[in-house]
Parts: sequence; structure tokens; C-alpha cells
Amino acid sequence: MEGSEKIVVDASVAVKWFLEEVHSEKAEALLKDYARGLVDLVSPDLMPYEVLNALRYNLDFGKADLEKVASVIEGYQLLLVPFNAGTTIDMAYDHGITIYDATYVALAKEMGIEFYTADERLLDKLADLKWARHLSEYYRQDPGEEP
Repeated sequence: MEGSEKIVVDASVAVKWFLEEVHSEKAEALLKDYARGLVDLVSPDLMPYEVLNALRYNLDFGKADLEKVASVIEGYQLLLVPFNAGTTIDMAYDHGITIYDATYVALAKEMGIEFYTADERLLDKLADLKWARHLSEYYRQDPGEEP
């Protein structure tokens, strides 16, 4: 949504939109804020595949469930950005992380925006990046709310 604060979210956050896990309530709050136009969610175009792959190996999800999840993710109309090899590779080597994880980190760096993940091990490797945050830290105040 034009004019909204942009936030990069990774698959560990998006999976929590479909599974009840620790910090799922924060992931749901982030998604609700997106729906209300308070934030704009951005991810590499890899994200839906990572979410589907994670759910594929959850015994509660069958083929029909994954097809529904794919449709729901598409319906969210998130900003999915093609990958940038140069920055991604740099981030992977600079922080000792996978190329998959580096795509999210690189995107946030390139856009100059916050990156949210629920992956604590990843965050440990990104400790020097002040804009990399754990999902548990997410909070946006509704513009109509009293402070």
C-alpha cells in the first residue's frame, strides 16, 4: 500500500499465519496491520515457496491444504520482489547464512527498511544489523489509538 511503512518478513513469520505456534499472535497482528494499511509487507518472491515447503512437511497439511494456502498467500497481494544475486551473496558470506535467508536480509538492506523473522539462530548471526528484528518485537500503534 503506497505510503505505508514497508517491512520485510521472512517465511518463518508467514508460516505463523497458518500454524498456531509461539509468536503466532504477533504474526497475525502484523498481517492485520497490513490489511488495515498501517504497514506494507515485502518479501523476496521466494517466500511463498518456502512457506509451502515448511507446511508440506507438517502432518496437519495435505495437498488440498497447501493449494488453499497458496491461494491465500496470492490473495494477500504482498509485494514480492525478484532476487538480487549480488547483495544476496554478499549478505550470505558476510553473516554466514544461507542464500535463502540472505535474500530477505539483502532485500531489507537494499530498501533501507526493517526485517522481521522468528528465526532466533538467524538473528544471532545478524546481531550487528540494528534493522533485523525478532517477530516478538513487532508492535505498531494504530493512528487512532491513544498512546
